[in-house]
Formats: sequence, C-alpha cells, structure tokens
Amino acid sequence: MSSVRTTHKNKTAATFLALTLGWGGVHRMLLGGARDPLALLHLGAVAATLVLLALLPRANIFYPLLPIIVSAIAGCIEALVIGLMPDEQFDARYNVGSSRQSDSQWPLALLLVTTMLVGTTVLIATMSRLFDLLYTGGAYG
Repeated sequence: MSSVRTTHKNKTAATFLALTLGWGGVHRMLLGGARDPLALLHLGAVAATLVLLALLPRANIFYPLLPIIVSAIAGCIEALVIGLMPDEQFDARYNVGSSRQSDSQWPLALLLVTTMLVGTTVLIATMSRLFDLLYTGGAYG
C-alpha cells in the first residue's frame, strides 16, 4: 500500500510569486506543476516578447513589451484571486494530500494591498500609453 505524499503549498508564497514573477507563470508552476496550461501561456507571452524584440528593433519599445505587460497584469489578477481565496478552499484545491492546513496571517494582507497598488498602476499606465500611441502617434511622450 502506497500513500500519496503531497508537499504543502503556501498561499502567501503563491501570492508573492504571482505578484513578483506572475509575468512568467512561476506561481502557476508552484500550484499546478510545470505542465499547467496557464503557466505555459505566461511563458508564451515571454517568448512572444523576445521574438517581437528581435523582429522589431526600431519599433517603439512599448509594442514588443505588450505581451509581457499583459501577462504581468494577469499575474496581479491571479495574485488577488489566490490571496483572497479562503484558506479552506485553497487547501481543498491545492493541498489535497497534505496533513497541514493553511493559516494566512498579516503578510498576506500586505501583499494584497501591494498587489492592488502595483496592478492598478501598471494597468492605468499601460492604457494611457496605448491610447497615446494609438490616437496621437506618441505625441505626449
């Protein structure tokens, strides 16, 4: 008889990874493994950015970086989803075979506030720059 051992996944660590390295899908690899489809989608955005940087060396830098910026915004949204998920639901989804239970503390709240600050700033800045480039041709910077 073999018992299934699962490492306990930390909700605060997953939220931190989604905030800092969400553009690369590292948090998805922690939670779902290296074959997670959303992690591969994040990696595809990184690859698309590298290809666009190589193919469009004279283009405005904003356009080739757009896939990774969108991936970073998605990472911030995923950080909020993971961080705001109740501990019981997180354990039922990601810690099925673990004997430990998640117990989120105040660092998670600080991460969520930071995520809101960073995520909204990046989103508003991206929208502003995109509209500037599309409607004025970059006349404002």
